[in-house]
Amino acid sequence: MTRTLPMMTAAAVAALAFSVTFNASAADGPASAPVYGPELEGFDYPYPVQRFAFRSQRQDLQMAYMDVPAAGGKANGRTVVLLHGKNYCSATWGPTIGVLAKAGFRVIAVDQIGFCKSSKPEAYQFTFAQLARNTNDLLRSLHIDKATVMGHSTGGMLGIRYALSYPDQVDQLVLVDPIGLEDWRAKGVPPISVDQWYERELKTTDERIRNYEKATYFAGQWRDAYEPSVQMLAGMYRGPGRERVAWNSALLYDMILTQPVVYELNQLKMPTLLMIGDKDVTAIGKDFAPPAIQGTLGHYPELARAAVAAIPKATLVQFPDAGHAPQMQEPEQFHESLLKGLVGKPQ
Repeated sequence: MTRTLPMMTAAAVAALAFSVTFNASAADGPASAPVYGPELEGFDYPYPVQRFAFRSQRQDLQMAYMDVPAAGGKANGRTVVLLHGKNYCSATWGPTIGVLAKAGFRVIAVDQIGFCKSSKPEAYQFTFAQLARNTNDLLRSLHIDKATVMGHSTGGMLGIRYALSYPDQVDQLVLVDPIGLEDWRAKGVPPISVDQWYERELKTTDERIRNYEKATYFAGQWRDAYEPSVQMLAGMYRGPGRERVAWNSALLYDMILTQPVVYELNQLKMPTLLMIGDKDVTAIGKDFAPPAIQGTLGHYPELARAAVAAIPKATLVQFPDAGHAPQMQEPEQFHESLLKGLVGKPQ
């Protein structure tokens, strides 16, 4: 089943823009070049941040998360777990959290290990299975036995692994422009070492992030509403922990490139809502590939149709004018479609 939605107005974008607050050093906007710590110290989230302390791979770690109850006493008994993308944090889900809470959902938005306000270990075997286990341990500590799992980009790839690992604990899966709908290595992306990723990540600047997101996430468009998420990430690369941030990012890119999930889509048994911006061209490792290979990667409308054919209980929603982040580019249409997809108890 496919629903196609029109583009929203610029005014609506502004009304639901990503709402986070810079610290005092960034009060004048991006020109002040905010500097954040390696665990995003100094950057305010839209809801109170809690921390889940646990031990993994012989070290003490902590995961930052927001636990937002249903608003106005309208709890419907359901929980949505939000998984962020590679270049975002749980804070980026701010507008979506507000929409879901108003509709009666409890919302858990998590920063995964290696990201944002969570621990960035010097040594960690990053796997999607490990991140799924960490998330499951967090949910168990909160006495959440079943939830709707919703992931964007890399979070979608993690959501697939989570749903495959804990199928009885997922009542519904929502995938927003998930990466991993193709196997980039099998399509010709060359081997990329962690050292190569690290060298690239050390060169991260706000300009590089902005240019990449403009071309890939927002279909060539740019609005002021997108800038906080750029500075959120770039600020950590300006800070005293930039090497640790870059190293964790390199390890995470290696995980993403080398642990495909596309071959297991047919094993997803729960209802799955796939939400796709048709102008998305994201493909991990594309910049390392020869030009002839680059042109074969990241064709999201085609990838989405193949995914829906593979997933037994899938519904596809397409945003013709959106790129990789329709929740930010077309928030009114996105949230309307999301709530329709979440109505009622999934069968």
